Amino acid sequence: MIAICHGADSRRHVVGIVALLIVIFCAPLLHANDRKIDPTYLHRDTSAVGEKKSDITTKTCHYRPLFGQGDSVTSVVVGVARYGEVVIDPNGFCGSVQYPDEDQVYVVLEGTGSVKYGDTFVSLKKEDYLYIPSTIAHALSNKSDMQLTVIIMGFRTKGFEKTQPSPQPLKANIEGVPTATVSGHPDSTRYRLLMGDVDSKRDRIAAGRVLTSLFLMEIAPGGTNFPHHHEREEEIYLVLSGHGVMVAGSGMDGIVGRHPAKAGDAYFFRLNCTVGYYSAANVKSRILAVRSWYPGMVQIGAEH
Repeated sequence: MIAICHGADSRRHVVGIVALLIVIFCAPLLHANDRKIDPTYLHRDTSAVGEKKSDITTKTCHYRPLFGQGDSVTSVVVGVARYGEVVIDPNGFCGSVQYPDEDQVYVVLEGTGSVKYGDTFVSLKKEDYLYIPSTIAHALSNKSDMQLTVIIMGFRTKGFEKTQPSPQPLKANIEGVPTATVSGHPDSTRYRLLMGDVDSKRDRIAAGRVLTSLFLMEIAPGGTNFPHHHEREEEIYLVLSGHGVMVAGSGMDGIVGRHPAKAGDAYFFRLNCTVGYYSAANVKSRILAVRSWYPGMVQIGAEH
């Protein structure tokens, strides 16, 4: 009887040890299923993004965050402070803001309006773009009877060398910038080089500290800019017109991720993420693109 009880106790002891080992070795696997990994790219459909309150919103000024501040996923977006779309009602206005550690760029998609830029007013029309340094207080307004739609881009400047702002607002219009080919990319994509860093010699405006290149791509039917990646920069594409295939990310086999893309689609790409675009066979696509330094990865004199 004593031997039988001893045997039963031994079996219970062994079972207990096995159960403990299962918990020790399997618990990490269970938690791994709950662990979230930062994505290498983000996609937003501007027509599906809801309005959110921000520093500039009023009853007549409506902001839709696409990337960065206000968006649901912020950990992957590092050098870009914000990227979003603001819509101002007819005869509406936005709140005045100034960010001590953030340069901004405005690009007008539709409508006409103005920006209170410090103590002056800068008129805006469709496809105007404006650089706003961190030292300037600014506010959008719309005195027309049509909506004004503007893309707002913000770039974190903390830790970057301060520069003396231009005595005059730096503004130009996309259509006023000639198209050109860019070395390393096929002729089926023509570029309008809108804005570069402070040392740029090729862009219409040379002003960026964090921003390295703001440009518009016009991609011929069936054309491409070739999939590629940037080792030190974040990048954002916004499809303005046309449709095709967006390249975002790739696997160990070198096969790129392909995603149907249409007007209004916006993509954020982390540094080193494969990025590219193929326009559909029967349509020309226009894409507004911007690249900016990833913090700590600045390379003075680098080509963009």
